Amino acid sequence: MRWALIGASTIARQYMIGAIRAEHGEISHVLSASAERARAFAAEHHISASATDLDTLLADPEIDAVYISTTNEKHLLQALAALHAGKHVLCEKPLALAVDHAVAMVRAAKKAGLVFATNHHLRCSGSHRAVRELIMSGRIGKVLSLRLHHAVFLPPHLQGWRISSPESGGGVIPDITVHDADVARFLLGEDPVSVVAQMTSSGLGNGVEDSAMSVWTMPSGAMVMSHESFTHPFAGSGLEVHGTQGSIFARDVMTQNPIGSVELVTGSGRQTIAFEQHDLYREGVRRFQAAVAGEGEPAATGLDGVKSLAVALAVRDAAERGVRIAVNYGDMH
Repeated sequence: MRWALIGASTIARQYMIGAIRAEHGEISHVLSASAERARAFAAEHHISASATDLDTLLADPEIDAVYISTTNEKHLLQALAALHAGKHVLCEKPLALAVDHAVAMVRAAKKAGLVFATNHHLRCSGSHRAVRELIMSGRIGKVLSLRLHHAVFLPPHLQGWRISSPESGGGVIPDITVHDADVARFLLGEDPVSVVAQMTSSGLGNGVEDSAMSVWTMPSGAMVMSHESFTHPFAGSGLEVHGTQGSIFARDVMTQNPIGSVELVTGSGRQTIAFEQHDLYREGVRRFQAAVAGEGEPAATGLDGVKSLAVALAVRDAAERGVRIAVNYGDMH
């Protein structure tokens, strides 16, 4: 498969270029708003062409797919342009800044008969898949609650617009809460109904929130408690799932790397659960390329991206208004 990168980003540099090439993909172009940045990025990563004009790039008939990792407010128009040009799209989360925009992206892909996926890497994690299997196989009985702890310290090289630009989609809620929404949906197999929340700027945020806590109501009656932050350097990350017959403790698993531990606790005692330690992004690319070839679905579909965005926006709305908010998933009919 021949790919173009829309965005000369840190995530492309650190994870996606290697993942695409490991899955026998060729990266032929990289696009940036800065010609100098695009050229330097292309040279650094041995990409043959750099560009600043999206339409010119998309006019290349040999490009099969694009990976979009620009700032959040650009995703909508770039994805729609790529789909209109007949390219499959793998887009970073959040898909857009509004649910109806994300829905429009999914609809455009469906109309064009193209694969449109969200790069929710955590559902590609061996640890998360092991937790999901424990839940689905009934090892902990009926699920009562899920706790998600995704409070970290955002390193200086990633701060920028994420901590200072609401118009670009900055803030911890669109950056991390959207991930936790997808994790909850993936693990529990159901969509949050309503949320209550609080958010604050606790040291980094300048015009956007840098910490948030929320509680979500699920259709089954299970409760989800979610904590995200950019300002917690030593907190670690993880999740706990508690059921009527057992609990699962997954530590240091809300990460881009295949690390951490999973422990099952039941009346029989404590058991360490083994899991595959494969590269999360390579698995995401593998599933995407298989979907393009007509073999199944990507790890996270466009609809998954719509739903994780809807939950995150409900969390922000609930925190701003101080009331319970019903999650609006938009009109997907």
